[in-house]
Amino acid sequence: MGGHREKDADASDAALLRAVAGGDSAAMAVLYDRHAGWLHARLTRRCADPEVVREVLQDTFVTVWRSAAGHRGEQAGGWLWTIAARRLVDARRAHERAARVAAPVAPTDSGYEAASVAPSAEDRVLAALEYGDVGTALDRISPELREVLRATVVDGLTTRETARLLGIPEGTVKSRAKRARAELRAALAQLHPSHLNTPVLNTPPMGGPA
Repeated sequence: MGGHREKDADASDAALLRAVAGGDSAAMAVLYDRHAGWLHARLTRRCADPEVVREVLQDTFVTVWRSAAGHRGEQAGGWLWTIAARRLVDARRAHERAARVAAPVAPTDSGYEAASVAPSAEDRVLAALEYGDVGTALDRISPELREVLRATVVDGLTTRETARLLGIPEGTVKSRAKRARAELRAALAQLHPSHLNTPVLNTPPMGGPA
């Protein structure tokens, strides 16, 4: 078994994911060893709660195990981070819902109501990218542009981090990000002109330029 794992260690991510889709636990272990470290570091940058990070990392690889067959050949690091970022959003929303349920009620003229928690600017951008016309428009732009926009806006990565994640030069990240926003504007204009002022199009990437 150890020799099999050593052999798998030289396999490409795509080959490992094909093996995982076939139920190969050794390939899954190699994939975990290869990617868990940087995923943990990146999740930690976005979430200060180590327990949530641990939970999200575990859920990410459970999802990989269950849906490896759905990998369509795109860069594996980007695919893994998309899963992890979505799991983090899910975890944050679950914790926020729990916090609202446990929040003290405030007196009003008509009785009592639970204190509300206003969503952050980041949460609003993430929600816009996942639901409604913005999410629909995002699905319509070129795949290579969409993954840059997701990395820089949804995942909050810097230009350098995005370049490393996607395996492309930093200059290409910048040019694709510019083209992505232009394509997204065009797609939104067809769907709903009023969405042209969405924060996704008018704010810099969360990760910054570095």
